[in-house]
This record gives sequence, C-alpha cells and structure tokens, in this order.
Amino acid sequence: MQLSPRIYHSFVRPKWFTKIYIQNKIQQHFDFTDKKVLDFGAGTGANCTLCSPAHYFGLDPDSYRIDFAKRLYAPYRFETFMGNELPVEDNSFDFVLIIAVLHHIPPEMIECYIKEFKRILKPEGKVIVIEPCFFEKSPISNWFMKSNDKGDYIRKEEEYLNYFTKENFRCNVLKRFKKCFFYNELYFTALL
Repeated sequence: MQLSPRIYHSFVRPKWFTKIYIQNKIQQHFDFTDKKVLDFGAGTGANCTLCSPAHYFGLDPDSYRIDFAKRLYAPYRFETFMGNELPVEDNSFDFVLIIAVLHHIPPEMIECYIKEFKRILKPEGKVIVIEPCFFEKSPISNWFMKSNDKGDYIRKEEEYLNYFTKENFRCNVLKRFKKCFFYNELYFTALL
C-alpha cells in the first residue's frame, strides 16, 4: 500500500528525522551555496531546504508527491517526469542528490539514469547518494530491510558503486551507518 504524501512526509520524512539522518550528513561534506542541485526522486520535497529556491530543482515520477511538495515548499521548483530522459539541459547542475531512491529502481533503468546524470552535470559535478544497503556482517538488519522496505532493489555496497564506476565516475564512500537501529545506510559520492 502506498502512503499518502502527507502521511509519508509526516511519518517517514519528518523534518527532525530528515535533519539528523540526511541534511546534517550532507552539510558536513558539501556546501550548496550558489550551486545548482537536482534532487532526483525528490518525493515530498523534504531535502529542498538544503538549497536556495533559485538553485534547486526536484524531480519525481509520483505526481501526488510532487503536487504536495509544490504546496508545502512553494518557492522551490518541482516537476513530475516519466521515462529515462531527465528534462534538463546538458552540463547544467553542480550536484545530483539521490536520497533513498535507487533501491526502488530496476538495474537496467539505473544504468540509463547514470548516463543522464553524466550528461546533465557540469564538469567536476558530483552525485551525492544515501541508500539502504545490505552489509555483510548485519544479518538482522538485512532481513529487516528486505522484509519491510518497499524498495525491491536494496543492494550491496559494491553493486551501488559499480553502476557509477562503469560510467567512469570516481566513487568515494563517505560513511556507512545505521539509521533507527535496523537500517544500514551507505553514503557516498560519485565524481566526474
């Protein structure tokens, strides 16, 4: 069952939770001041406040979540998209932000999107990724994520990184951490 955007935003991505587990981690390593950021899989827009409205663009295939984000964060730009091509110009973004999205996407589609990230990033552009991840010595968390997460494609660290290295991105794992006791999270960046 799909949660309504309001319930999702309130219970899965409340502001305090997003601040602790996502925004604080990102702000430790990256400064988005005057940088153009594409939020790939923006959902209800919980991460838009990392940037100024003039430099942010959120994309998601779920029109209900995008409509909710537009109402909640009116100054920010959000758009629904479908298919493999992102509706943006070549070399137009400094960062692509991907938070808990890739584990919902089949492998063949990820490969298409990574080519698109390469196309839309400026030289020296970066992809920032935080995803649920299966860790070798974490059988209880792995079981919990597999049983409870709506994403059908939670992967191991090497699998996430290989998607990017195949397209000549250089990957750097910034942190491996647990979220809420049962979720293993991988935080990495991929650079052109």
